[in-house]
Amino acid sequence: MQIHLISVGNRMPDWVKSGYEEYAKRLPREYELILKEIPLAHRSKNCDVARTLKEEGERMNAAIPVGAHSVALDLSGKSWATPELALALKRWQEIGKPIALLVGGPDGLADSVKSKASEFWSLSPLTFPHPLVRIVVAEQLYRAWSILQNHPYHR
Repeated sequence: MQIHLISVGNRMPDWVKSGYEEYAKRLPREYELILKEIPLAHRSKNCDVARTLKEEGERMNAAIPVGAHSVALDLSGKSWATPELALALKRWQEIGKPIALLVGGPDGLADSVKSKASEFWSLSPLTFPHPLVRIVVAEQLYRAWSILQNHPYHR
């Protein structure tokens, strides 16, 4: 199964790249995690948020693999405990399609992206900086996989 983490933001600091790569490389080939970075739309002091969201949404929609099962990370989504994420991961694998996890930028996800999502996942009621989300998602996917495999990582 390919899991495409489609995230707004590029040119991340080294600590973000290192954190993400650490957990992505731990996942086996059967759960390949692929990062697709969507460049931020240009923002200025008086920028039009609707325009930037629309532009980022168009780029994100273009990056979603054809036929993928899309999961939008959004505050309105379902909040899972890690064992519930493990069940979702197992369910996603059984679907037999690529999975697209969609992470918005500073202004969230465009409505055009949300409208294409098959389901919504909320990491927390807290607001995280979008670069940190990719690390948390990679780690939680690895932890969920470890539960499915009875691996000692999750205790």
